[in-house]
Amino acid sequence: MQIIRLNRGAVALGLFIVALAGVVVSSQRAASAAAMATAAARFLDGLSPELRQKATFAYEADERMRWNFIPTNQFPRNGVPIKEMTEPQRELARNLLRAALSQKGMLTATSIMELEIVLKGIESARGGRGGMNRDPELYFFSVFGTPAPKGIWGWRVEGHHVSLHFSIANNTAVASSPAFFGANPHEIREGPQTGHRILAAEEDTGRTLVMALDEKQRAGAIFNPVAPGDIVTMTTLKVDPLTPPGLAASAMTVKQRELLMQIIDVYASKMAEDTAAVRLAKIKQAGLEKISFAWAGEVEKGKKHYYRVQGPTFLIEYDNTQNDGNHVHSVWRDFNGDFGRDLLREHLRAYPH
Repeated sequence: MQIIRLNRGAVALGLFIVALAGVVVSSQRAASAAAMATAAARFLDGLSPELRQKATFAYEADERMRWNFIPTNQFPRNGVPIKEMTEPQRELARNLLRAALSQKGMLTATSIMELEIVLKGIESARGGRGGMNRDPELYFFSVFGTPAPKGIWGWRVEGHHVSLHFSIANNTAVASSPAFFGANPHEIREGPQTGHRILAAEEDTGRTLVMALDEKQRAGAIFNPVAPGDIVTMTTLKVDPLTPPGLAASAMTVKQRELLMQIIDVYASKMAEDTAAVRLAKIKQAGLEKISFAWAGEVEKGKKHYYRVQGPTFLIEYDNTQNDGNHVHSVWRDFNGDFGRDLLREHLRAYPH
């Protein structure tokens, strides 16, 4: 599977628009939707009756909209944790995750889970932290509705710093937000993995763009010399465009717009190829020139900073301020599509209940 990427070299924005127009994926060919339905059904079939009851909820249940990215000690979760699964059941859960994500996205999610071991070691060496249970097996899988070729259903995997939500309609259309990834520590500074940054591309592409702006452009992009303490939207269920929007793509050079699209690609390409293509197509259809970039905090590496990228249909937020600028929160939100709202509206219009 080939992830859609922007050529970092000579691809001009105009060529990108032409290429993207040809990549618009018909919802009738959404291979990941059918793959998720098959993987979810197999996952549920592989559970014991007790675990299956814990894992399943009605699609309309309030539980589907309940989410967070903080540790489970602070936000008790429902669903079936990896910890309670047998190894064959864990493999079925991994297959469900593989059906939804690209290889890069899968590696990101599983690496964040494993980072709990590193965090536990760091906190243990510092005398512990208030009884926090840092455990890479405390990630919970939940299925909403019935995975099937017809109808609408969804699923979620969630734990500390991973919160992924999918809704699927008629095996053809996929909603994939909110999609949250975080990392603590952002950069591992001790032990055998010293220097490793799971969310390196998220940081580096944002800084590359802000550093490429001239003085006047930076004045339009940097809205505060101090970064906010976290992503602004947090766990709000319905998000709207944030203000100030920052510097518009229409005010950027061709090269700067390429850098802007590289940021978007980092986030979009964590999803399965067809889901990523649909994300990018929607952005293009809404107008690439309407996308904006905003930054807060210092631009020097290692300092606390925040940025956001937003257009008419979507919002990306990235914040690295906690733990003295070594703890990242990042999220993709869709203004009309979070939690499959757009799919549900279309489904109800087509199939009145």
